[in-house]
Amino acid sequence: MTFASKITVTRLLMVPVFAVLSIYYAQTVKNGHPTEALRHAALIVFVIASASDALDGFIARHFNQRSAFGAFIDPIADKTLLLTGIITLSLIDWGSIGWRIPLWFTALVIMRDAVILGGICILWGCKVKVEIRPHWTGKVCTFTQMFALGWVMLRWLSFSPTYPCLVAGLFTAWSGVAYFLQGLTLLKSTDLHHR
Repeated sequence: MTFASKITVTRLLMVPVFAVLSIYYAQTVKNGHPTEALRHAALIVFVIASASDALDGFIARHFNQRSAFGAFIDPIADKTLLLTGIITLSLIDWGSIGWRIPLWFTALVIMRDAVILGGICILWGCKVKVEIRPHWTGKVCTFTQMFALGWVMLRWLSFSPTYPCLVAGLFTAWSGVAYFLQGLTLLKSTDLHHR
């Protein structure tokens, strides 16, 4: 296993640490005595895990440490971190009652990812070669989702988390449609070749 892959695996292992710290913090909020050290610890774990994504990519590219395992595990680690953050922060209050990710946004994110994963499985089942390349809407979607998570966790402004989630929701839906149309185009072009 390359050093870059070890960083990726470490990121994956940090996900349950973040979730546990967040849940314990939410319990202290619920009891009326928020332990801010738990919130800060959860935030630090999340930031380090997020930053490790750029680090393992940099190491893999610049030190020739690209591997099949790394290409497989990296998107899984990224998606696990993001989904765990969104799901966890939609189930718990992050410091005050109602300060959380809206459930409709979490449902939209899960539905989009399920459609994309289902589409990839269908394409593989139809013997279509799938090169997983991020669409620009997917990159903007990930950025806006991370921004919404940051909005909830940092609590710098008192505006409701609904607002950044509306923006992220728009790009989540848009990227889902873009990937669906890409998959449909691939499927149609394969059908034409087999005729």
